[in-house]
Amino acid sequence: MLNILLVEDDAAIRMLTRHHLKDEYKIFEADNGESALYIIDHNFIDLIIADIMMPKMDGYEFVQALRDSGDLTPVIMLTAMNTLAHKKKGFATGIDDYLTKPIDYEELKWRIEAILRRSRISNEKKIVIGGFELKADSLSASVNGRSIELTQKESALLYKLLSYPDTVFTKQQLMDEIWGYDTETEYSTIKTYISRLRSKFSECREFELVSIRGLGYKAVIHTEVVK
Repeated sequence: MLNILLVEDDAAIRMLTRHHLKDEYKIFEADNGESALYIIDHNFIDLIIADIMMPKMDGYEFVQALRDSGDLTPVIMLTAMNTLAHKKKGFATGIDDYLTKPIDYEELKWRIEAILRRSRISNEKKIVIGGFELKADSLSASVNGRSIELTQKESALLYKLLSYPDTVFTKQQLMDEIWGYDTETEYSTIKTYISRLRSKFSECREFELVSIRGLGYKAVIHTEVVK
């Protein structure tokens, strides 16, 4: 079971949040940033949910102290303060996501799952979705143990899309990252590569590469298959 640290001075919110998450995660609790740093020093934490307005050390100071020490544990900032300035300050200190109160706990769970998935991908350099597996910089993937050969560009394109499911990437974004900023390759090349990947993974039910007319492409994970 993964460990989540909830840093929140409101006991009622801590209790309610713990109630919604305790079946899927082990919950550690702190009512201020100083207590949270102590818990982190003595426990392995997979993700942190932190409020902004707290006594002794507020959320901004807590995240800044965390990042200054080299700790890259993912942080979701949870607060009633919803201005652009507050969001900008939060991301500047090093948070990974921002969710405003009142808390939609279904949305909080989605965000937790997405951040933990990206964190695992970043740490392991590997994407695993059900019976599908793809390693970064690998020239092959596997589906239920069956190896599928990939070119370098196919592997990079697939890894990029699956690292950020449901995120639409424009053709320009994909072209710049996979082919390079100074490439003279035509946009139609991306369509060709997407078609090749769809063909190679036509029997893979874990994900789908979707075209967004006039925009670009995204990967959709079929969660009902993965479960």
